Amino acid sequence: MLWGTGGLLGTLLSRATGLSPIAVATFRLAVGGLLLVAVCAAARQPWPRGRSAWRRIGAVAGLAAIFQASYFAAVAASSLGVATLITIGASPVMVAVLEHCTGRHALDRHRAVTIGLALTGLTMLVGTPSGNASVAATFGGAALALLAAAAFATVTVISANPVAGLDTMTSTGIGFTGGALLLAPLAASISTGLVFELRPSSVALLLALGLAPTAVAYTLYFRGLPQVGPGTAAVLALLEPLTGTALAAVVLGERLTPSGLAGAALLIAALLLAGRRSGVETARAEVAVNGRSHTPD
Repeated sequence: MLWGTGGLLGTLLSRATGLSPIAVATFRLAVGGLLLVAVCAAARQPWPRGRSAWRRIGAVAGLAAIFQASYFAAVAASSLGVATLITIGASPVMVAVLEHCTGRHALDRHRAVTIGLALTGLTMLVGTPSGNASVAATFGGAALALLAAAAFATVTVISANPVAGLDTMTSTGIGFTGGALLLAPLAASISTGLVFELRPSSVALLLALGLAPTAVAYTLYFRGLPQVGPGTAAVLALLEPLTGTALAAVVLGERLTPSGLAGAALLIAALLLAGRRSGVETARAEVAVNGRSHTPD
């Protein structure tokens, strides 16, 4: 749900400063990452040690940069609807395929139905492409959106396995700061660059964007991954467009069509199914562990 505020805050920040979407994404990662690094320093969290820890941080940095750059490039190449529909919709499918191929979690009927229901609801909520873009631009935007989805799915799967001695907040903070450094040259090469007038309203929007949908949201997401699993987490991430649509209707005055309302209802049903399945699997795992712990030698 916190991710759902990102689109609204990013749009308001871009309007207030004139920054390009890539520049907004760069500042988002930089502010969110540095806020988490500051919290870790204040709490005297140990500095990451070992190759495994730094490989994980490097993966988070690279994948975060790829996701942000590919998604906003997809928006510029095609449209917001195409980019959102493909990126958000393809992520749970890619996670399910990755888990199935690696033997982590079989793609059973319940999971397939949940994903199908979620994708149907997402399509109805976001809507179909307007058709204004050329065929080449649409295919180009779709390819970039699929790259963004692949990056998000990959970071979801790898982050489900914690690294010993590496705290979630530390890896997210340093990783996002590194991702911002990777994106900065690309953002600076665009005509608008990375410079904007430091007004109180702009600074407040930037801090809000870096805090709620970035620092807090991603830390909670990565921390919850080992408990619920990548498949459930990827489906629950569909709360992002649902929340964003609701905020756009309330704050920006955008109207939700009857088809959109029906899509929102289907999305909610899919989220409830995913959450219920995760709860059942967690309960079974706890029963199994407790049963073994009380078994006499």
